[in-house]
Amino acid sequence: MAALRWLTPRRRSATARSVLAGEASAEAARKSAQSAQDTSAPDTGAEADFPVHGDDRAAAFFDLDNTVMQGAAIFHFGRGLYKRKFFETRDLARFAWQQAYFRLAGLEDPEHMQDARDSALSIVKGHRVSELKSIGEEIYDEYMAERIWPGTRALAQAHLDAGQKVWLVTAAPVEIAQVIARRLGLTGALGTVAESIGGVYTGKLVGEPLHGPAKAEAVRALATAECLDLTRCAAYSDSHNDIPMLSLVGHPYAINPDSKLRKHARELEWRLRDYRTGRKAAKVGIPAAAGVGAVAGGTAAAIALHRRRR
Repeated sequence: MAALRWLTPRRRSATARSVLAGEASAEAARKSAQSAQDTSAPDTGAEADFPVHGDDRAAAFFDLDNTVMQGAAIFHFGRGLYKRKFFETRDLARFAWQQAYFRLAGLEDPEHMQDARDSALSIVKGHRVSELKSIGEEIYDEYMAERIWPGTRALAQAHLDAGQKVWLVTAAPVEIAQVIARRLGLTGALGTVAESIGGVYTGKLVGEPLHGPAKAEAVRALATAECLDLTRCAAYSDSHNDIPMLSLVGHPYAINPDSKLRKHARELEWRLRDYRTGRKAAKVGIPAAAGVGAVAGGTAAAIALHRRRR
């Protein structure tokens, strides 16, 4: 924490919370991946210039909301909990408004996202972690599976086919993020970690939501633990809030970007891809499989997961 001494007490506290949230999310992601069963990725027989086949020091990090999936995972999760009578109709109306705002604005508003997280925490307080994980599987099938962007899924598949690990990085609860990652055949997920004692949610967070700078801290912590070279890694996001994460890696991609990220990406000559209207942005470095995946819908696959080196 020596590097934080120059900050004012207030800024030091915020930065410390980001580091704590990042480290907690990275640890949760690694534990989840280590517990998964090892499977092999299919051989497509085609290799693109990027990602580099067989580069085990490279990995890919994907934002979830509006990058991998249309809309926000936490709102779909709220709909599923309402269906199971976790809360009242007035709360559903708030979730519906927040989701509508997110879809129309096409960006993450901190105030709306904070309201949604506070609502979710109050709802799950007192429930068992295992219960929410089981319900998350059902909610994925009901509300999320059909909202996965085929093109982005194909980009993730290109990394998997190259033998690289692929992680979701999201402000959504880590348990839900892990469900989505597993169902898509990805390695694992970095997400917001809710505090639990004895397997029961307390209604508090560990650190802060995995958003903005906290995402970058989580990716940095995971890269260190996994012995990854970030200059050889790729990151994908739609939001300017994720510029800190995108700036960490050697291969940043703007996917369905908001206006601020699109402008930033063009200035720095980052790769662009927009699946919302069929427009195709710069193709430099985009795997050929992405075009096929956008049509065919992508193919979920699993990759070999290696146990943590001790």
